[in-house]
Amino acid sequence: MSLAASLASTPTLHIEGGVATITLNRPAQRNRLENADLKALLVHLDTVNKDTAVRVLVLTANTAGQPKPVFCAGYDIGGFDEPGHGSTFFEEIPDALAALRPVSLCALNGSVYGGATDVVLACDLRIGLQGIEWRMPATALGLHYYPSGLQRYVSRFGLAATKRAFLTARPFTDRQLEALGLFEALVGPEDWAATQQALVRDILALAPLAVQETKQSIREIETGQGDVGRMREREHRTSQSADFAEGRAAFAQRRTPVFTGC
Repeated sequence: MSLAASLASTPTLHIEGGVATITLNRPAQRNRLENADLKALLVHLDTVNKDTAVRVLVLTANTAGQPKPVFCAGYDIGGFDEPGHGSTFFEEIPDALAALRPVSLCALNGSVYGGATDVVLACDLRIGLQGIEWRMPATALGLHYYPSGLQRYVSRFGLAATKRAFLTARPFTDRQLEALGLFEALVGPEDWAATQQALVRDILALAPLAVQETKQSIREIETGQGDVGRMREREHRTSQSADFAEGRAAFAQRRTPVFTGC
C-alpha cells in the first residue's frame, strides 16, 4: 500500500492566517466522495462559516500517487442505497458551499466528474490545472440531476454548454472550460502554487465587510431573491464603515489600506 493510500481519510480542514483549506483526501480512489466524506464536508463548512477570522476558503484535493491528477471522481453511487442519502443528500454540500460567508476558491488541481463538478461550480472562484477533464455523466447513468445543480450549471456554463454537458455526457477539455470563463487562471504545475497564493492574497487585501456584504447581495440576485432594500442597507452600512474611511484615506495618501472589517 502506498503512503498516500495508507493516509487516506475524510476531507481534512486546516485554518491559518484567515484562510481555511479543505482537502479531499482519498487519492487512491481518485478522491471519490463517500457518504462519510459528505458528512465531514458539512461539518467543515459549518466550522468555517462560524469562524469569523476566516475570510477565504480554498477547496482542493490530494492527488499524490495518481497517474493523472483527479480532483474528484464524483459521488460513490453505492451511497444511493444507504437510507437518507443519494442525490438529495449530496445536494446539501454544494448548496452549503454556495451560501458560505467567506469567499470560496476551488483550486481544481485535477480532473473532475459527476456531482463533484457541481461542488466546483458552487465556489465563488476557480483556478484550473492545465490538461484536466470535466464530465457530467448523470444522464448516461439514468439520472435527472437535482434542481440547484442544474441552476448552477446554467448560471456558470450558460444554456448551450449546460445542454452539451447533460444531453451528450461528453467531456469538456481544459480549453473548453476556459472559453466558458470558468477559471480565474488556467496554469501548469510549475505556476500552480504561486497563482493560488496570489489570488488568495488579493482577496485578503480587500475590505472584509464590503466583500462579505457584496457576496451576499450577489448570491441573492443569482438565486432570484435579490431585494433592493436589503442591498441599499448594505450599501449604507459599508459607506458608513471605518473600512471605507480607511480606504479613502489610503487612496488619497497613496498607501496600502489597513482594513479591520468594521
